[in-house]
Amino acid sequence: MNPENIVRNLRLLWRTDRIIAEMRLRHMLVGLGLRAFAALIAAFGLLMFELAGYFALVQVINAIAAAAILGAVNCAIALILLLIASRRSPGQELTLANEIHDSAVNALQGEAQAAQSQVNRLLHHPLEGVLPLIVPLITAAISYLRKPAAPE
Repeated sequence: MNPENIVRNLRLLWRTDRIIAEMRLRHMLVGLGLRAFAALIAAFGLLMFELAGYFALVQVINAIAAAAILGAVNCAIALILLLIASRRSPGQELTLANEIHDSAVNALQGEAQAAQSQVNRLLHHPLEGVLPLIVPLITAAISYLRKPAAPE
């Protein structure tokens, strides 16, 4: 259990989570922008169909066909934009950030398991944890007892 490793892995985890969140937000914003633009074009297509209906009622000329064609083209463009927005992949940067995130989580889990095994070992065998402290204390006590008493 190394505290520096734990802190480094926590920082790495925090940074990759932030990068992943930023990438997902950018991806969602681009998709939302394309969907909004598609909705705007679809509104213009609807307006053209309404204009075509108006022209059909008023008089039967080529302006009706033109407005209907423009409306159909606008709706087709809106559909294409919706398909592009839904099929857009997040990119390799997000994949790399996810891999770094997963490795940081795995390292933290390894550190936690090591800490848990140390605690379990200390609980089951408390002398093993105290033994490194006892040996220097015993040697210091023996050396203190061997010294002759100072004359008064």
